[in-house]
Amino acid sequence: MKRTAIDLADGRELIYFDERDDAVRDQPDRRELPPPPPASQLRYDPLTDEWVAVAVHRQTRTFLPPANECPLDPSVGDRLTEIPAPDYDVVVFENRFPSLSGRVADEPGQITPFTPVRPGLGRCEVVCFTSDHNASFASLPPSRVRTVLDALADRTEVLGELPGVEQVFCFENRGVEIGVTLHHPHGQIYAYPFVTPRTRALLAAARRHAERTGGGNLYADVLAAERATGDRVVAENEHWTAFVPAAARWPFEVHVAPHRAVPDIPALSDSERDAFGPLYLDLLRRFDGLFDMPMPYIAAWNQAPVRIDRELGHLHLQLFSIRRAVDKLKYLAGSESGMGVFINDISPERAAELLRAA
Repeated sequence: MKRTAIDLADGRELIYFDERDDAVRDQPDRRELPPPPPASQLRYDPLTDEWVAVAVHRQTRTFLPPANECPLDPSVGDRLTEIPAPDYDVVVFENRFPSLSGRVADEPGQITPFTPVRPGLGRCEVVCFTSDHNASFASLPPSRVRTVLDALADRTEVLGELPGVEQVFCFENRGVEIGVTLHHPHGQIYAYPFVTPRTRALLAAARRHAERTGGGNLYADVLAAERATGDRVVAENEHWTAFVPAAARWPFEVHVAPHRAVPDIPALSDSERDAFGPLYLDLLRRFDGLFDMPMPYIAAWNQAPVRIDRELGHLHLQLFSIRRAVDKLKYLAGSESGMGVFINDISPERAAELLRAA
């Protein structure tokens, strides 16, 4: 993989990840762009011990443009996009409308004595999986999945070394039902200045398990139990298993986990990275085959924090959809949104059975 970094017209960084060593990426960004916005504002919620980002500039971000105006396509002729080159394999660049960034402005120290405020320090990046606007992740060849995985490993390492960054989160949103604002197949990377609430909960449970068992890794033990039972396993190979969690929250939810306990994507070996693509592509095609239509989903990489509790983590990809039937979506209504208690309409065992048959 060849890595080439350039600066866009407004100073944001863009990185080409090419599968050919002879790829030339010297095309300049010919657009005239305003300066990027300053960092968002982080406000602390003392009632939940969580940080909330207030990023008002995101109200103006690009929203579902027509295909001939997609900013993630390559630049061709006078049609100038976020990617200056006329073609590309995988591209990562700083988001033009970021929730978090390094462009820090002065902020008040608090709103009330209970609500401190700080700049939204961090970084948000866009990951374009292919130059083909009409493709999907499921249509990529395994070799391209490997390139994407290597790019995510690169960004996880680099972003984790930035001052103040505590966790790196790689994810893909797919489908207007999920809330995507661009149809081009792409993902995102968030470098947070704190450990996220979900990760804190996972680590707390893992810590309690380690104390009870004398050092056992909770996720590794759960994975071993799922593989031994087999009821909810959808697919597996030498290095990875895809299974529906026994307490799945979403109608169709699958964890894809390496058999070896590693904290993050950079820690995966070459053989583990090669083995991921074929299994994951098969899983995505099963998702699309459930209702014979493109399945809206979120694919969320759960990685350990970059500075603390790494021994408690176990890398895994959480893939889930809000579609529960061909004509029905799962909405987060009163119990889920108000109290955080999920109610699943499909048993995890039935979901695994349907996915195996898809």
